[in-house]
Amino acid sequence: MDEDFIRFSDDIVSGDAVQRTSCEKCRRPLRVCWCSYLPDTPVKINGKIIILQHPDEEKRNLKTGPMLFHGMTSGQCLIFYGKKFPSAKHQGLKEMLEEPHTYVLYPGPQSKCITDISHTHPQGESYNLVLIDGTWQQAKSMYFHSPFLHSLPQVSLPELGPSLYVIRTQPSEYCLSTVESAALAMSIMEKDKSIVDKLVHPLKALCTFQLKYGAVEHQDKVTLLELGQYRKPVGKRTMKFLRQTAHKSVLEKL
Repeated sequence: MDEDFIRFSDDIVSGDAVQRTSCEKCRRPLRVCWCSYLPDTPVKINGKIIILQHPDEEKRNLKTGPMLFHGMTSGQCLIFYGKKFPSAKHQGLKEMLEEPHTYVLYPGPQSKCITDISHTHPQGESYNLVLIDGTWQQAKSMYFHSPFLHSLPQVSLPELGPSLYVIRTQPSEYCLSTVESAALAMSIMEKDKSIVDKLVHPLKALCTFQLKYGAVEHQDKVTLLELGQYRKPVGKRTMKFLRQTAHKSVLEKL
């Protein structure tokens, strides 16, 4: 695969400005490299995972997309960067999105639970799962500005949580990281629960490393609001999200 197709930024542990040798695969400093926690045998599925990643997400030190990329069989996890999809720079993406049984993992009024999709999916036929990788607001904007995605069937995950990604604040306890979402979706489509444990193992290691070096566990925004500990101003977008997901008692405190 072309080196320009998949790019991972160097990762620096907060508070340490000393130049250190980094792993060539995950680009993490060697003392916090999670590569040894990748599956011994890369996960192989009867389809592809297509990650559409916001440019800001690509720059994050603690992104989880690379865990999918390196934890799966070569060519089964593809990452494209941008804010609108597909575009002329996304070589081959439009053709993949046009393939049969291509689903976009995006919750909404029209989405169907992926468990139901797995029951009706023709046995032995390939499928594509499209994930939008960014913050909640970035994902909404990317979907809105990508009309081609609107023609794809929307699927959603069963409500499970909380996320194992404890070093990053999630909107609610049912919001999962990219690697968790993809792993759960694949486990349902493949009817193989072991996929989740195999692919989230590096995430657990990453969180352990960061907590060891001074990071703190983050609670989701809804929980912080319930406890009266959310210190940032609550804007219109956050309020709209909370009306969709939060308990009535949270809204009464705002």
